[in-house]
Amino acid sequence: MSTITQNPAPLFTAADTTYRFARWGRPLAPVVFGVGDESLPHLKEAIAQTVGITGGVLAETDPELGANFMWFFCRSWSELAAVPNLDKLLPNFDRLMASLEEQGASRYRSFGFDRDGAVQLCIVLIRVDAATEAMSLQTLGTSETFQSLLTWGEGAFAEESPIAIIKSNNMCIVKPEYAAIVRAAYDPMMPAATEDPSHALRLSARATKLVQDIEDGA
Repeated sequence: MSTITQNPAPLFTAADTTYRFARWGRPLAPVVFGVGDESLPHLKEAIAQTVGITGGVLAETDPELGANFMWFFCRSWSELAAVPNLDKLLPNFDRLMASLEEQGASRYRSFGFDRDGAVQLCIVLIRVDAATEAMSLQTLGTSETFQSLLTWGEGAFAEESPIAIIKSNNMCIVKPEYAAIVRAAYDPMMPAATEDPSHALRLSARATKLVQDIEDGA
């Protein structure tokens, strides 16, 4: 049995050792800026398939925000300064852009939360560098969407990627044990947000059963 499903607590533990968990409290309504029309359908397909792990589907619009899962592609971080109102969505926008530039970062993700602590907004920023160009849209869409489904800890995937490539057909998938964690997290009986470490025990029980059911049915 995977140690991930047996002990998921490290996946949601922050650098200060605080347990912080949140999932989406509403359907995801994505919008993508900065990619060509020929690429958009492939990216949105990967987003939809990955969101399917939660047991939910994408929405056309969010009744409150219009779009709540926003992707912005750029060649340099400075380009984003020209995006209308993006500075209103991202706190300390100028400082953030300078920090991303200084770090040589190629990814950034920001969450917004409702009054109950559930995710209601996610903004994904992607700087297209050589590594990004070499990545398939399916891999990029799967990886970035997966990491946006829950508020993972900073070091959640430091030792192991939750994504795998099937060599026979070059398809990208979420590894079953990580998919089980997400599916368990979206169980209606589980809280949408919590800082109680005992949540990990409940998560483990559900995820372990999901994996066991899959193995028994194989």
